[in-house]
Amino acid sequence: MAGISQDWEPVVIRKKAPTSAARKDEKAVNAARRAGAEIETVKKSQAGTNRAASSSTSLNTRKLDEDTENLTHDKVPTELKKAIMQARMDKKLTQSQLAQIINEKPQIIQEYESGKAIPNQQIIAKLERALGAKLRGKK
Repeated sequence: MAGISQDWEPVVIRKKAPTSAARKDEKAVNAARRAGAEIETVKKSQAGTNRAASSSTSLNTRKLDEDTENLTHDKVPTELKKAIMQARMDKKLTQSQLAQIINEKPQIIQEYESGKAIPNQQIIAKLERALGAKLRGKK
């Protein structure tokens, strides 16, 4: 049996190389440390800070700073909140029922009726259709 030789190559099966996300995984890094592999850590500049977002003053911010008027959001006028409340009461609807009809949250109806909401013409239009009443001006 001296003339018998092996005529095939050995097949080596390896695992897939880890993806970039897996290479950064804490378990993978620790396993690499135990195996004695080289590990490079790089601290990114300004990582985990909001400095970039807040440090640069935009044109709008500068305009607001230079403006001397008292700047506040528009609120729902008294006539509008009374009109919404009256129309809702006439239809015998609760705030949550009205909100469900116009596909909005009950909190929005409550804010409009208390005068805390910032007026949105689309919501006012929905309210006019649902209540069948004219809420905006005398068009």
